[in-house]
Order: sequence, then C-alpha cells, then structure tokens
Amino acid sequence: MQHETLKARPPVVSQQEWEAAREQMLVKEKALTRARDALAAERRRMPWLAVEKNYVFEGPEGKASLLDLFAGRRQLIVYRAFFEPGVHGWPEQACRGCSMVADQVAHVSHLNARDTTLVFASRAPQTDIARLKERMGWEMPWVTVTDSFDLDFGVDEWHGTNAFIREGDSIFRTYFIKSRGDEAMGSTWSYLDITALGRQEVWEDSPQGYPQTPTYKWWNWHDSYVPDAAPDKKWVEVSEAGEAALRNRQDV
Repeated sequence: MQHETLKARPPVVSQQEWEAAREQMLVKEKALTRARDALAAERRRMPWLAVEKNYVFEGPEGKASLLDLFAGRRQLIVYRAFFEPGVHGWPEQACRGCSMVADQVAHVSHLNARDTTLVFASRAPQTDIARLKERMGWEMPWVTVTDSFDLDFGVDEWHGTNAFIREGDSIFRTYFIKSRGDEAMGSTWSYLDITALGRQEVWEDSPQGYPQTPTYKWWNWHDSYVPDAAPDKKWVEVSEAGEAALRNRQDV
C-alpha cells in the first residue's frame, strides 16, 4: 500500500539533532510520570463511600453478591461493558469500544497477586457472555447485572470502571472513571493505580500502614503465582541488579 507524503510533516534531522530533541521531550515525559504518580497517591487518600445495598449478579456458578465478586480478595474493580439487547452488534458482538477495552486487559493473575479482582459486568445472560468470551478469547470473570447496580454506580448509559475495597463484609466504593479515563485501562499498572491500595510497592507515597512490599520482588510468570509464597531468590537478585542499573541512568 502506498501513502501520500504528509504535507506538514516534521523536519528530517541528523542523529545528533534527533537525540537532542528526544532529550527535550524526555524532560516533559519524566514530569508527566511523576505527576501521574502524585495523582495516584491522591487517589489513595480519597474518602470512601459505604455500599449499603445488597446487589445480586448472575455468574457462571449462579447468583453472586457484590461481596462474592471479590473472590476473597481485598479489592475489586468492576468494568461495566455494554453487551445486551439494544447495543450495536447484539447478539453476536459487544459494544465495539467495550470490546477494545476487553482486548487490552492484561492477564488478571497479576492483579490477583496484589489482592485485587477484576470483573466485567453486562446485562446479557450468562450463556451469551460465555459464547462471546470463547469467541473473542477473553478470560476475565464476567457477570450479569440483574438489578440497579449500573444505575447506582453511574454506568447505566455509558461504560465505566468502579473500584471497591472491603473490610470484612463491609464494602466501600473508592474510585470511578469513565469516558476517556477508560481508554488507558488494561494494564496491570493502570488498574492498580485507581485502587485504594495502589501498586502496594515501597516506593509509593501511601498512607501509613498500607500494605507495601519491595519493588519488583512480587512479580512472577502469570502461571506461577503461589499465595503467600516468598519471593524467588534468583529473581530478587536479578531485580536488585536492575534497580541498581536504573538508578545510575539519567533517563528514568
């Protein structure tokens, strides 16, 4: 395929000039990274909203409460995806935008390792959800909304992502994003950064007493996580060497 030359393209420069331009851009990118970290730290200090209603969903195993969706973990992220009668593509496909979000979701085992569960929710019956997941290759848990959950949490007309935390059987809403806020979601980090506990690594600015573990040490292959297991000694050595190398660089 041939493409026309862009009429207003940037200039073509030497290697030295290109490196200089990149260094100038890098200053702004580093500032953006630090601003993003600071914003996530503010989210961890957001007030909590108690969830008073008893919501009921349909899952692969039958009825499930909001508490059940946590799957025993401390945090829950629920993305409201539009797959139901009236949505363009029904019944063969879900909303195109919601499907792009689903395609971006990283392996959920990494979130699970941070005591966090990700769930998608729609109003389609479970038989249709199972069929769609198989066709599209999606593996995240996906439940059916049966009551006013979507209306109560701001996702009855458009997609959105709600974050929750629990203390025992008490559930609290901690954050909510929608619209363009959802387009960046999908990575393990983007999800953890909207939760009340964050990435739970020692470098983060979190309130005193929040769970934190050494940076990188908890990382694992997605099929190798073992609950409460000590970090792999070899990986600890590798990650510490990597950290030392990064600290000596000027572009991070």
